[in-house]
Amino acid sequence: MCNEYRFKQSLDHLADAFRRLDIPVHWAGGAPNLEPRDSIRPTDPAPILVGAPDGAELKQLRWGLANPHKGGPIINFRSDGRRFATGRCLIPADGFYEFTGDKPPKSKWLFTAANDDFFCIAGLVRDERFSMLTMEPGPDIAPYHNRQIVILPREQWAAWLGPSSEAQIPALPAGSLNVVQIR
Repeated sequence: MCNEYRFKQSLDHLADAFRRLDIPVHWAGGAPNLEPRDSIRPTDPAPILVGAPDGAELKQLRWGLANPHKGGPIINFRSDGRRFATGRCLIPADGFYEFTGDKPPKSKWLFTAANDDFFCIAGLVRDERFSMLTMEPGPDIAPYHNRQIVILPREQWAAWLGPSSEAQIPALPAGSLNVVQIR
């Protein structure tokens, strides 16, 4: 399951992509420093977007919801058969990693969007922390893992951030992701 991703895009590029969808992006205080990051791991702070009355608000929150069962943080949350009326967020990424093999060092695979420079993962925010939603794997992920993160098409970003509880979680068609072996 996804326990590492990357985001190397600039704030201007991120804001421009949302502006083209008529979703203005704003943030509290001065403009945040979105340094390019090849590796974002659980408990790291990372940029996310939440719905706001005038568009989307960019925040920096920690990855991993508090676990009520005293275990480690909940970094991935199953979406199967659920509706999420509140707390939805988008997690911008331009790649994510999956690992295969039984013994270290495991093979590491980088997945990127086939037709875009970045994408957004559907997520949930609770108590100023976030988690990624997961689903059954699509054809691009199935050879590598039995689950995958929910990647939302750009035309669904506004609905996911909006107040409607009817936001959909679609499957990605084959060929949506490129994969490269890192090690």
